[in-house]
Formats: sequence, structure tokens, C-alpha cells
Amino acid sequence: MFSSVDTLWVLIAAALVFFMQAGFAMVETGFTRAKNAGNIIMKNLMDFSLGTIVFWVLGFGLMFGTSNGGFIGTPDFFVQGDYSSTFPTYAFLIFQTVFCATAATIVSGAMAERTKFISYCIYSVVLSALIYPVSGHWIWGGGWLAEMGFHDFAGSTAVHMVGGVAALVGAKILGPRIGKYAKNGKPNAIPGHSLTLGALGVFILWFCWFGFNGGSTVSATGDDALTSMATIFVTTNLSAATAATVTMIITWLRYKKPDISMTLNGALAGLVAITAGCDLVSPFGAFAIGVIAAFVVVFGIEFIDKTLKIDDPVGAIGVHGLCGATGTLLVGLFALDGGLFYGGGFEMLKIQFIGVVAVIAWVAITMTIVFTVISKTIGLRVSEHEEIVGLDIEEHGLASSYADFMPVDYSMNLSSTSNNTPSAVTNTVDKTSLPVKMTKLSIIINQEKLDILKSALDSIGITGITVTQALGCGMQKGHTEFYRGVEFDTQLLPKIKVEVVVCKIPVDFVINTVKKVLGSGTIGDGKIFVYNIENVIKIRTGEEGYLALQDDN
Repeated sequence: MFSSVDTLWVLIAAALVFFMQAGFAMVETGFTRAKNAGNIIMKNLMDFSLGTIVFWVLGFGLMFGTSNGGFIGTPDFFVQGDYSSTFPTYAFLIFQTVFCATAATIVSGAMAERTKFISYCIYSVVLSALIYPVSGHWIWGGGWLAEMGFHDFAGSTAVHMVGGVAALVGAKILGPRIGKYAKNGKPNAIPGHSLTLGALGVFILWFCWFGFNGGSTVSATGDDALTSMATIFVTTNLSAATAATVTMIITWLRYKKPDISMTLNGALAGLVAITAGCDLVSPFGAFAIGVIAAFVVVFGIEFIDKTLKIDDPVGAIGVHGLCGATGTLLVGLFALDGGLFYGGGFEMLKIQFIGVVAVIAWVAITMTIVFTVISKTIGLRVSEHEEIVGLDIEEHGLASSYADFMPVDYSMNLSSTSNNTPSAVTNTVDKTSLPVKMTKLSIIINQEKLDILKSALDSIGITGITVTQALGCGMQKGHTEFYRGVEFDTQLLPKIKVEVVVCKIPVDFVINTVKKVLGSGTIGDGKIFVYNIENVIKIRTGEEGYLALQDDN
């Protein structure tokens, strides 16, 4: 008879692990540019969809079927056998399916913004149907590593390192994004378009990881199971929190400011590293693993980016590959039962090392073959034009993933006054005696000075105004900043662009007014661009020139 409690826990955990797809989608979308957001979402959707089908058809049997020499399971097409224990076969199937999808989706971020969609789909199918199940059989399907005593409780190696190594191979063969590296090899920062989405993804993943690790007990019956589950929740959370904190400190010291995106990666690094031994280590061991993971992810990402010249937009190789391997090895040090630091000797550490090396070799060799074949046949990378324009439009016919997004609409209450507006600004010019000449002034300022400028313009009789958000820099090339440890060559800073059309008020008078209220004598006061306007047409009435600018009243 099945256990209702065990079955429910496995299914709930499966649902949590499934929701990790949303977390990965948000992390990868946020850490890449807006012109590729739809493509990222589509790849994450198809990772799970295609992976579900092929894992059901072939992969599950290769992973959990009767072992052939400890290397591969006997195929069980469409899962016809009985794999039940205290829960039904199908509960086990869906639980393992969502783990497979997690391994596949890791690669998406490392190969983002320049991979053909069809090529990515082919890779995803091959990984889910063959590559992941074979190494998974070694570890979880009764294969040769399991027989040796290799311990990977929830998948630091079986899931995350597999995805991380595949990401490394794919990103290396694919090559960096256009503009990522200068001719001298210096990396350029290409920041993602939304740290908000990236942070949301990290929080989703952190939440779901309790199902990823805790659900791997596949049991919630009895005091021992509940104690184990509680321990896993604590070690999982503690490692993530520690890694995020230490990553923040490292980046604060190295870059002079705490790096947001790297700290987010730090939390994920702690989660990946603890996954192998979350059931065997103490809270103190989890804390130590989190500290080590923080150093690995920061210096690992820098090494991959700056030394190896491999372009990984989201840091997937460092987070999942390096921290997956590190966390698996650390089981041999911090395991309460068998770890080196607890009197167990080197035996467990040796077995962990053999398992890590074997899986790296398997994935690296097979994925090199897969990506090379794809590259030589249908092609792996989009054209230069497609990459520059963006994969959303070129691969999916999507003009923008943010089609209805508009800049912030600032309220133009020009009749209001500001306490910061100099009271000496007055208009003493007789406007009716001046020739009608139209001139546009484009004024670039810092956002905090917008109210001062609006009030000043209103005070001299200018009520027509257009305000938009902008990004830009002057000759100083903005402030010196870092993104994931890479210095910006040119830092585009948020600015406000105010545009007004001047007719009967002297242009020089308007310019002097603007200079008077905005000038502080320091860098960053802004600039005024002056343009001649040939004509203006009011669409509703057809009036042209100065008349088109007049109030109907």
C-alpha cells in the first residue's frame, strides 16, 4: 500500500521544482537585454515541454531501468514498468521529470542572446533524452558511482554540474556576444535590462529549493524522515544566506560597492553547493560551504569572463558548474558520517572526486559532439544582423516583449511653484513685438532638477513642454562603475530630456533662465541643445507654424 503522506510530499515537491522554471526564466531574462527577453522565455518553456516528452519516452528508462553493467539503464519506453515504493510510479516519474528539466534549462542563460532557437531545441532534446539520464543512472539509478558510495543527495553534480558543464561547452563553441570583448581582449560589461526580474527569479528559486532538496527525502513518514527534512531545510537556507552575505562583502571590497547581480548569483551558488550534502552536514558545515561557494562564484565568474574569455551572460557556469562540483567535493570534508573533518579519512573525498571527474568527462565529451554537429549542420549561432537587432524579432517575429511599455509619464503641473526656483526669474520682454521664429531647446538634466526647471519655464510663459527619460553621458563617460566585476567603458546614466519650442520669447532669454536656475558650477549640470524648426502642423485643424502652437482659447 502507498503512503498518502509520502505521495503528497513527493507531488508537492515536484510542483515546487517545476516552479523553478519560472525562477530560471526570470533570472535569465533579467540578466540579459530586453530585445531577447521573449526568446529567453520561449527557451525555458520549451526546455520543460520538450524535456517532459523525451524523458517520458526514453530518458526515464535509461536513468532508472535495470542497470547494464552500471553504465546505463535498460530502455523502458513510455515508462511501462513498476517503479513504485511508498508512492506510485507516476509520482516518481513527475518528480524526476522536473529535475531533468532543471538540468536542461541551466544552459539557456550561458548561451543567451546569440543562439538559434531550433538549435537550442535540438540540444535540449538530446540532453534530456540521453546525456542527463546516463550520468543520472550512475548516481541515482543504481549505477557504478552509486555502488562505490558516491553521495549526491539532491543533485549538485547530477543536475547542476551537468547543466553547468554543458553551458561551458556550449558558450565556448558559440563564442562571445558582439561587443563583449575589445580587440585587446578586455571584457566589456553588457548589463541585463532588469535586476528586478533577476532578483524575483532568485527568490523564486530559493523558495523552490526547499522542494528540490527537501523533496529528495521522498518520504515524510516517521520521526526520522521529518527530522531529516527539517535538517535539510535549515542547511539549505543557511548555505544560501551565508553565500549571499559573503559574496556581498567580497564585491564590496573588490569593486568598492556591493554588486547586486553578483550577490544574487551568490545566493544561488550557496544553494547549488549545499544540494549534494544537505542531508549529511551540520548547520556549521552548511555555513562553511556557503562561505566557500561565495569565493568560488565571484572568482570563478571573473576567471571565466576575463581569463578564459567565455561569455556567460548570467553566470551559469560559475554558479552551477563550479559550485556544483565544489559542493559535491565538500561532502567528503563536511559529512558528519564519513567526512574528512569528522574522522572519516580521505575515502569519501576520493569517491566524490572520482564521481565529479567522471561526470565532467561524460558531459564535456558528449556535449562537444552535439554542439559541434549542430554548428556544422544547421548552425548554432544567429547571424550578426539577427544578434544586433535582437532574437525576439528575428527568431519569433516579436517586435518587443514590452510592446506597451512607455517612459514614465511625469505630471506637468506647470502652474505649481517650487521652493527651489529662484524668485528673481521674471519675464520683462514684450513678446508681441518680436518676430515669429520657432526654435526647439532640448535640455538634458538630472531628474532631481526637473521641478525647478518646470517652474522656471512656467514663470516666463513657456507652458508647452515634453519630458522623456533618457540614458547618456558626456565627455567624462559617466561614473566609473562595475557590473559583475567588469568595469564599464562608458556608463550610461539616467537623465531627463526636456524639450520646449520657443516662438515669441527670445531664445537667449530662455537659455539664460535655464542656466540661472540649473547652473551650480559643477560637472553634471546638464546641456542645452538648440535647433531651428522649419514648421509645425496641428493635425486636428491643419494650422501651421506659430498658429499651430497657440492655445485654442
